[in-house]
Amino acid sequence: MRGTAAECASGALTFSDYGVFVFEPQQPSDKDVVISCAVHGDETAPIEIVRDMLHGILNGDIQPCQRTLFLLANPAAIRIGKRFVDENMNRLFSGAHANGQTPEHQRAAAMEHAVSDFFAAAPAGERKRYHYDLHTAIRDSQYEKFAVYPFTHSGPYKKEQLTFLAECGVETILLNQAPTTTFSYYSARTHNADAFTVELGKVRPFGENDRSKFAAAEQMFTRLVSDAELQLPKFDANRTKVFDVCRTINRTVEDFTLHFPDDVANFTEFKHGELLATDGDKEYLVEQTSERIIFPNAKVALGQRALLTVVEIPVEQLKLV
Repeated sequence: MRGTAAECASGALTFSDYGVFVFEPQQPSDKDVVISCAVHGDETAPIEIVRDMLHGILNGDIQPCQRTLFLLANPAAIRIGKRFVDENMNRLFSGAHANGQTPEHQRAAAMEHAVSDFFAAAPAGERKRYHYDLHTAIRDSQYEKFAVYPFTHSGPYKKEQLTFLAECGVETILLNQAPTTTFSYYSARTHNADAFTVELGKVRPFGENDRSKFAAAEQMFTRLVSDAELQLPKFDANRTKVFDVCRTINRTVEDFTLHFPDDVANFTEFKHGELLATDGDKEYLVEQTSERIIFPNAKVALGQRALLTVVEIPVEQLKLV
């Protein structure tokens, strides 16, 4: 029942809407944490992580001292075991949900409201905001775990966050260099949160995830909400690989083809001059040495991104604080 609250060892867990759980500690620290999953309903490992964290809070094994919002973003897609019902929800944030009336459009708006209400209800004073949107990728990856760092609008990249992600086992970072309609960009831009899209591996059915591969991430998210001050090692640039977006290739016509096999892994490197895709009569060739592909999907809706190409850059090239 909506609005139901459960008293826990260190606070109260409220079920405010389908898939929306707010934990309010008895003595909140200075952080407001959002952990979301199931923006794509078939990405089951993050759902299992969030489920077990909620169970841990209810049975007292996890005792958060941070205000925490847990979101299962697309329950309808979870029920049918599909990526989405009608439309890719991770293209519908930052107001893009206003352009349609599908269940995903409506749910994306509801998720934005949940995040806004959560941050607005925080105690007065200077607070730190975080949002980790957990995913698994459609295909294998040469770097199994990676995170997308939303566009910072010339702002700095944070050593603390790169270190936290490395402790989660996420040592590969992809930089977004433009505004997007993803959930993590919404929280970063609208609420000035440290926010990331975190890819933890490959999509698998419930019960087929090797949870040991996610143990470090699960432990760090638990520590994030449970430790008043999260102790992290000193930043080490050698722990992190950084990739910058070279090109975004969109599907604009029905006759769109990717010219490599479906099982080619994310971050696979291609040679200069190789044909990557055709969009009708337009050809996309590899333009830079060491150009790699990521998130290829020839079946996206017209106008949506079908492929990114990326190149590795030195961590020292970033503006770090």
